Amino acid sequence: MKLSKCVNAKNSRLLLIIMMIIPWISLPLLGRKTIKRFLPATVFICLVVKVMNIIAEKRKWWWFYTSIHSKIKGDIPFILGPYFICSLWVLKMTYGKFSLFLITNAILHFLFVFPGGKLLKKLGIVSLVRINSIQLFFILLIRAVLLYSFQFVKENLNFGRTEGEVERS
Repeated sequence: MKLSKCVNAKNSRLLLIIMMIIPWISLPLLGRKTIKRFLPATVFICLVVKVMNIIAEKRKWWWFYTSIHSKIKGDIPFILGPYFICSLWVLKMTYGKFSLFLITNAILHFLFVFPGGKLLKKLGIVSLVRINSIQLFFILLIRAVLLYSFQFVKENLNFGRTEGEVERS
């Protein structure tokens, strides 16, 4: 029996809920200092992703067929689950080594877009409409560079703090 026939809307919702919750299990492993250090950049990029998804919905770049609840957009489980937590983990593991950061993101985004995109379409969760997989891949890479850039600016600008405050933090 094909996978797509085994998965109905109820099972797709359950899969989205699991996908949203499972990454959070790893949060304590990040450590308090890591979370405090990278949380602003992660929240920023998640807000950017949400704004981009609003634009994408209007331009019909992709379409979500199912969500965890009728009043919650289909992108929310992706943003609050794997995207949020993976952003923290990737920053923790690669920040300060931009080429490693870029390679890591390229691999993760490739896996999400190509095999992951096909699977999500088969499961009736989301599919691309007016953009293709390569365009989505590059959109995701641009967002990754924006994430790194935000963190870089945050750590390299004092934002009005005195030298003593910077040294203590």
